[in-house]
Amino acid sequence: MTISAHSGRGLEQVTVEAARNGDLTLDDIRISRETLLVQAEAAEATGSAQLGTNLRRAAELTALSTDDMLAAYEALRPGRSTFEELEELAQRLVAQEAHACAELVREAAAAYRRRGLLR
Repeated sequence: MTISAHSGRGLEQVTVEAARNGDLTLDDIRISRETLLVQAEAAEATGSAQLGTNLRRAAELTALSTDDMLAAYEALRPGRSTFEELEELAQRLVAQEAHACAELVREAAAAYRRRGLLR
């Protein structure tokens, strides 16, 4: 497997010199979905199922813009969202093929409801 950045640029092209020359973009230093999935498989193969699950969710998040990702993190902070807002977030994640992340948001919404942590 060849490790690549989110942009598709190969790891060997992401160098300090390239950064100094201004040749890199933000996507050149973001991890790719494929790399995260390979890491998830490796974690699961060594018995680290939870780490594998977390890496698979991270792989899903690579499809989101930075703004969407930060908005999701903000929405998940206790007291920041209503149950309905978290359900809307889950639906947006499903629309972006982030099904495992959507399920996590739904689980959080249910837990927040039980514990009185919704806005």
